[in-house]
Amino acid sequence: MTLKDRIMSNKTLILLQVLIIFCMISPGAEMYAQNQIQNQENGKIRIASCQFPVSSNIKENYLWIRNQIIEAKLKKADIVHFPECALSGYPGSDMNSLDNFDWDELFRVTDSLMTLAKELKIWVILGSMHRLSGTNKPHNSLYLINSEGNIADRYDKRFCTGGDLKYFSPGDHFVIFNLNGVNCGLLICYDIRFPELYREYRKSDVDVIFQSFYNARQKPGSIHPIIMHITAQAMAGTNYFYMSLTNSSAAESWPCYFITPDGLVQNKLTENVPGILISDIDISRNYYDASKPYRLDAINGKLNSGQCVEDPKSFNRRSLY
Repeated sequence: MTLKDRIMSNKTLILLQVLIIFCMISPGAEMYAQNQIQNQENGKIRIASCQFPVSSNIKENYLWIRNQIIEAKLKKADIVHFPECALSGYPGSDMNSLDNFDWDELFRVTDSLMTLAKELKIWVILGSMHRLSGTNKPHNSLYLINSEGNIADRYDKRFCTGGDLKYFSPGDHFVIFNLNGVNCGLLICYDIRFPELYREYRKSDVDVIFQSFYNARQKPGSIHPIIMHITAQAMAGTNYFYMSLTNSSAAESWPCYFITPDGLVQNKLTENVPGILISDIDISRNYYDASKPYRLDAINGKLNSGQCVEDPKSFNRRSLY
């Protein structure tokens, strides 16, 4: 371990010890904990959307994630959201092959983060890879770690790009979970190109989509920083849910965004700079929702509003009279 690593490790350990002691002895912290217990179904959650320069170095990724989880707890977040492949690194960009990938180290630091989630009583959405059996390629996954430190579920990227398919096996399921009375769903990166996924989540009454990306280490002039948040805004506005977007901050990238159900950007971080975006959700709050009166009809296949008429002049589309 280098001197820099020892300093970072000691600093984090001190912060963690202070935080645990604070949670044990502070009257304010005790009141906050009691309020959390009393309001478990209040429809409110605080989200910490995180970005840092994801790399092929699992240890460095782990240190970033650990420190940001601790900071998120200090900022009273209920759930911490990380980018795609945040812990493992992203094959094709951070590494050219998985032949010598250190799965044992990935398992070890994942266990450590699960323990941290339990100690801090915080939920974590962790981007990583999930190893499969034999010669099957791994999944590109989001581990949903609950405040008891257990893996409550795992979302596997359903729509992998052509480049992804060189390294990953696609997934086949949705993940929906409830936190404080808020229904949450998970998606990853290229899934954004398929509105059918969002419609399915809307049919399941999801309130917020946590979507993790890896759009970093791109060539200057990439279209992704321009179109990604706009596409997400359209998905949020047409389906009426919040969206937390996370991304690696390794240059060239685009930053974390938080989008409200009317399709507007509430806030975002600075591009190419590590940081945490804190956002509050209250599902009792009403936002502009133009398609609400007819959305369910459209989902069920009725692709117009009102009642169609039986009229020969309506049927004849080649006549003026």
